[in-house]
Amino acid sequence: MLALTEDQVRPLADIEQVIIAIRAAFTRDYSVTLRMPVRTTLELSGGTIWLLMPCYDSALGVAGVKTVTVSRETGVKAAYELIDPKSGATMARMEAKWLTDLRTAATSAVATDLLARPDAATLGVFGCGRQALAHMAVLPRVRRFKRFLVCGSSRPKAEQFSEKMKAGYGLEVEAVDAGTCAAEADVICTCTTSRTPVFDSHRLRPGTHLNLVGAFQPATREVDDETVKRARIVVDTYDGALAEAGDLLLALQNGTIRRENILADLHEIASGKKQARTSREDITLFKSVGCALEDLVTAKLVHERASSK
Repeated sequence: MLALTEDQVRPLADIEQVIIAIRAAFTRDYSVTLRMPVRTTLELSGGTIWLLMPCYDSALGVAGVKTVTVSRETGVKAAYELIDPKSGATMARMEAKWLTDLRTAATSAVATDLLARPDAATLGVFGCGRQALAHMAVLPRVRRFKRFLVCGSSRPKAEQFSEKMKAGYGLEVEAVDAGTCAAEADVICTCTTSRTPVFDSHRLRPGTHLNLVGAFQPATREVDDETVKRARIVVDTYDGALAEAGDLLLALQNGTIRRENILADLHEIASGKKQARTSREDITLFKSVGCALEDLVTAKLVHERASSK
């Protein structure tokens, strides 16, 4: 059994390979081979949230489960256990914070490649944490962005984020306010812990693509009703979105949108069964709450690369 730390997982999780593998996983029809219940969410003492995400895909020949705790005091802790489905033996245990960051950003990259305009030139990110860093690092793999914007909860945090991106990835990132980020970005990623909208929908330009990844509870949201109403909506999975995606659930509950406004899931877009962007002027919105298939695919890649060394 392999035991991998964060420092060992990071170089094994190749960004390009993860993007390719996640796109392939969503392109094929996994309805027969995949067993993936909606994740279990338990609230522990002190407001800590414990997430359990099991998954088995017979086409991949592996099973696995991710456990995550989210706490305002200690942040995110995650671990992944990869399992041989025939013997039930544990193949690998790995720390999974970067695995989670990368698979989320890689899934956003797949959605961006499928939904954003080909000439998208400016990437805007809301948030200055781990997911914001991953999205800023990963999305340039699918679009040739010329300008990078970040909006944080404070100007100093945004400036510190900009310095980190320049040192770690050689990117010149501008720290801007929410209005500028919303109005001037062609692709927007919301990667925050905010429970309320982070920008005014009226600032969005026609043609913008949004990846919403921060909110994962029914009562939390990063965008307002008007943004959801204006957008052509795609979700990672229907079951997950309709159970957890507050950005959509709150708009459904108050009648701003109807169920049919959720046009497709990522499989339907990736496989070509459905189309969301129909013109350059469309605002497209990809809502991701994260699904266990993304973790399984990424953990399998890490295990294969570790085993080959």
